[in-house]
Amino acid sequence: MITRSPHRIRRLWPLALAVLAVAAVCAVAAVRPWAEAPDAVVATTNDGVAAEAPTALVVPEEPRVLIFGDSWTYGSAASMPSLGYAYVLGERMDWQTTVDGVRGSGYLKPGIDGGSYGERISALDPALSPDLVIVQGSINDRRLPAAGYREAVNAAWDSLRAVYPNASIVILGPAPQVLPVQETTARIDADLAALAGARGWWYISPIADAWITPENYADVIDTGMGRDHPSTGGHALLATRLAEALAAMSEGPDVAADAPVGPERSAG
Repeated sequence: MITRSPHRIRRLWPLALAVLAVAAVCAVAAVRPWAEAPDAVVATTNDGVAAEAPTALVVPEEPRVLIFGDSWTYGSAASMPSLGYAYVLGERMDWQTTVDGVRGSGYLKPGIDGGSYGERISALDPALSPDLVIVQGSINDRRLPAAGYREAVNAAWDSLRAVYPNASIVILGPAPQVLPVQETTARIDADLAALAGARGWWYISPIADAWITPENYADVIDTGMGRDHPSTGGHALLATRLAEALAAMSEGPDVAADAPVGPERSAG
């Protein structure tokens, strides 16, 4: 599902203002606007793969943003899909946002309304030419074998870079739909973090940064009719946390060093 929102950001100072607005509801801190990019440095991922630390995230004053993912990006379990985190974030940031969320989709798993991530990426419109692409998820691969997973991720990301060679790319890893975090979900998170690090891409881990905890789980996840997807309030919280993470990235790897780097129930 692809939905476009015709909102444009005039300046990036609204980033701080947007987070402050959500903070009034979600009790989170305000953040700083985008900054200049420092030089990259060499790092190492947890599995020993050489990685280039990402430079500070810089986007133009009126960015086009593509948010791509699974049912969480689609807005499942919100009172209406347009109250999903991707729409909330785009609205608050006043971005020109394209939301492409397909329920059940993953890097290996085809979705209900579309194919796997690689298949969907290959069908993206090059004319969209986003300044920033956020790729979310996915827990939908957790029931599939690990064999071939990293290859599928790399192939999808290679295709994404080929379609949008000038875009900044941020990877948003899976968030837990059940607690404790399932072992297979943790494996996906670790794989994505390592592969993003090897490319020098920013990686956000909702698991490592404890976006969903035993204390807030009941408020964030709809375990009834929502089938373990975020509630409307949960989507609002995810939008807030993502805005905070993006703001930290704008300050560069030194300032954002503590930022997130990087279930047998249907919740993708």
